Amino acid sequence: MQLFYNPNISENDTSFKFDKDESKHIAKVLRKKEGDILHITNGKGWLFTAEITIAEQKNCVVNITSKNFRPKQNYNLHLAVAPTKMNDRYEWFLEKATEIGINTITPIICDHSERKVVKTERFEKIIQSAMKQSLQCYLPKLNTPMLFKDFIKQEFNSQNFIAHCEETDKKSLKSQLAPKADYTILIGPEGDFSVKEIEIALQHNFIPVTLGNTRLRTETAAIAACHSVAFLNE
Repeated sequence: MQLFYNPNISENDTSFKFDKDESKHIAKVLRKKEGDILHITNGKGWLFTAEITIAEQKNCVVNITSKNFRPKQNYNLHLAVAPTKMNDRYEWFLEKATEIGINTITPIICDHSERKVVKTERFEKIIQSAMKQSLQCYLPKLNTPMLFKDFIKQEFNSQNFIAHCEETDKKSLKSQLAPKADYTILIGPEGDFSVKEIEIALQHNFIPVTLGNTRLRTETAAIAACHSVAFLNE
């Protein structure tokens, strides 16, 4: 099944008209014709089955033949991950985390961050593509990048963890996770969180954790945390 994404389609719609760019993609690139069936999600849990009634490059229209609401996963995962020096590494994390299952992502700018400016337009497209590829009906939310000091001041109704490499007393993440819960996990930059940032996190009741016996890259640590949560909640 090939899944299309359009945030503007609603469960109340009986037909839907794609914009010019997506119409061109469907009619010209994919060579879809009248009578072909499309599967569409709005990223809010709805899966629509639709039949193409008009297949023109500037005007593709479908008739919605069925709709199905898919419930959310039984946990909520928010990963706050420092941007990597090389954008492609962060993009890899976004893709794989979306495939595994994640709800919210916040890029956090830390004391040791080598990348201080983050443009999220391409990130959004990667998340959308990964959602479609993995046939999911919920689009993860990508927040605006924030300074660590601002992020940590927020109220979190979740289990809160900070993964770092300092030689201090830490618990294994998998031993601390409660099933079917909300989680917020902090992953630092290539140079790790600063000692001050770790202290601030602890003051805000974040639990220091380790993700294994080896030192992981930022993007690998984020995926390890994401998979640990998903595996627990299978």
